[in-house]
Amino acid sequence: MTFRGSGGHWKKHRPEDLATPEAFHRDPRLVWEWYEERRRAAAKSRPNDAHRAIAEFALRRDDVVIATQNVDGLHTLAAREAVMGDKYSKQPRVSFTDGGDANRALPLELHGTFYNVRCTSCGLCREHRDLIDVSSKETLPHCDDCGSLMRPDVVWFGEPLGVVIERAFDCASRSDACLIVGTSAVVQPAANVAMVTHQAGGVIIEVNPNETLLTPMCEVSLRDTAAMAVPPLLTPDVDG
Repeated sequence: MTFRGSGGHWKKHRPEDLATPEAFHRDPRLVWEWYEERRRAAAKSRPNDAHRAIAEFALRRDDVVIATQNVDGLHTLAAREAVMGDKYSKQPRVSFTDGGDANRALPLELHGTFYNVRCTSCGLCREHRDLIDVSSKETLPHCDDCGSLMRPDVVWFGEPLGVVIERAFDCASRSDACLIVGTSAVVQPAANVAMVTHQAGGVIIEVNPNETLLTPMCEVSLRDTAAMAVPPLLTPDVDG
């Protein structure tokens, strides 16, 4: 969770004050205000060279699965741009021009994304990238089907990751290699994905400026930023 620096509006709030079902039940407007600020900040960001290299690598192969702990949607954006280029705007997740093959580059979002909203009653989930009016509870997103309040479709403290982590573990158990990029490897159970590949005999490659808890099991550890180290690993050598 990222909060404002010293003196910021959110400094007085702990993550547990905002990123829990209890907090949302207590004050949904406050929770949405925090997420909307994060959404607007993320909307100004663009995928970096690592995001793009990973998306393009997945599009070139049919045996690659991307999993991310980030909720900022940048891997999804990179996938869409890799397929649609400058034509990308606010297309639905399944609207890629060349159909299902392009969906290979969409990540397993282990912790969800704050660009999706989920109904607190019926569970309907949909994408929502438009600005959200957080001035009152009434102006927050409400379900098109049942009218109930919608929440960010992210995993909060105390919530299970659900079927997405099981799919990640299954893919990891059948993988020859796992490239882990920029993770501190302290958030469970997501940090165990690489461990599953390692236990199955796969090769682990780490890209991180710092050592992590996973470093001892890595065959290769590259001490660099993702944007610098990942593209050379995944980009085809045009000279041969």
